[in-house]
Amino acid sequence: MSVNKYKSHVFVLPEDDANHQIAHGFQLHESVDRRVIQVLPCPGGWTKVRDEFSKTHIAEMDRNARRHMVLVVDFDQDRSRLDDMKSVIPSRLTDRVFVVGVWSQPEELRSAQGFGLEEVGIKLAEECREGSRSVWNHPLLQHN
Repeated sequence: MSVNKYKSHVFVLPEDDANHQIAHGFQLHESVDRRVIQVLPCPGGWTKVRDEFSKTHIAEMDRNARRHMVLVVDFDQDRSRLDDMKSVIPSRLTDRVFVVGVWSQPEELRSAQGFGLEEVGIKLAEECREGSRSVWNHPLLQHN
């Protein structure tokens, strides 16, 4: 389903299929309005997310002040990853672009939580709604 670009909306750009599953799970939560969030196809790597955002989405965001972006990447235990991602986000867009992801790999989070990646996404959305932070405070997510 496509969002209505004339209303406030969120595009989610996941690095790979595992991150796409988490984002899709988040979108499936009953409190999430699926008409305002769209999970985009995976470019296939964190550098490709960075480059696609830079080459395509910055101009689109400049044309549409109602668009927000969530860039979902694996941090691969690299402390500089967030700075690398932020380096392409213009200061005029920092309040509308968010970089999140698992500190290592989503598969490690799946193993640690004991349920599938979509379920992880559903639980993250639930915690956002409730204001709780059990899954968000997991060592693989607490950096977000």
